Amino acid sequence: MRFIDSYFYKPNIYQKCLSILLLPISILYFIAATIRRKCQIYIDFNIPIISIGNLIAGGSGKTPVLQELAKKYENVAIVSRGYKRKSKGLLVVSHNGVIQATQEESGDEAYMLASSLPNASVIVCKNRKLGILKAKEFGVKAVFLDDGFRFNFKKLNIILVPQLKPYFKFTIPSGIYRENPFYSNPGDMFLNEGIDYKREVTIENPTQRMLLVTAIANPSRLDKFLPSNIVGKITLNDHSNFNLSSIKEKYNQCGATSLLVTKKDLVKLSECDLPTSVLMLRININHSIEYKVREYIESF
Repeated sequence: MRFIDSYFYKPNIYQKCLSILLLPISILYFIAATIRRKCQIYIDFNIPIISIGNLIAGGSGKTPVLQELAKKYENVAIVSRGYKRKSKGLLVVSHNGVIQATQEESGDEAYMLASSLPNASVIVCKNRKLGILKAKEFGVKAVFLDDGFRFNFKKLNIILVPQLKPYFKFTIPSGIYRENPFYSNPGDMFLNEGIDYKREVTIENPTQRMLLVTAIANPSRLDKFLPSNIVGKITLNDHSNFNLSSIKEKYNQCGATSLLVTKKDLVKLSECDLPTSVLMLRININHSIEYKVREYIESF
């Protein structure tokens, strides 16, 4: 487990002490986040917006949950930041399923969504307001907002609560929470992993000796889905680009017969000539949750 993951989820005694020492900074962060939220201008775009978010920094399955919900509708838009993309400003990644940008320009998650959702338009922009206004120009039926909890828009908040809980309920940097760890609002939908949504993972094109290569947040959450014939691991920071020469060197050292990657990582290996096996993640969402989302959309 990487230092950053063990620090937040399974800290040793030294990491616990460091967390306590950093508490004054965490308190300042908490105050700043609270003030920012209360001072934001409220915006009603007069269009159904479904926000998929969480209270912690890093991955909790937001993108696959968003994908599973959005695929059930025609003429919708996905609005995302497009993290770690090699472009600036507003970018239309796809329009009605037609891809208009490269993976490097779009960012890995946005490009994966564009490739997987022929019924949707995908827009990336750091300024989510501009992204939503662009979606309205397209005349979409609804907007699915990736990681949109912190924005003070009129929307349906879906907040994911993963099974793997942080060790401390502290805000950054003593803990991994970027919002009030004790936040609650009866108008929001809190989805508990294992109850309201479940992950199913299969491996496409498995081989005898697979080298795991991934750049997702908290990659240790993949461990329970990995088979026994993993011969090595390359784990990078979330959204990192791959160094193909380093991957090939490790591949040869391990005597691997394929690379094992997630769908999110696969889009960054278009120029790699090594065999690939893919961790195919499917999210099963409770029908009552899907019904509430549909009810919200149709209320407009």
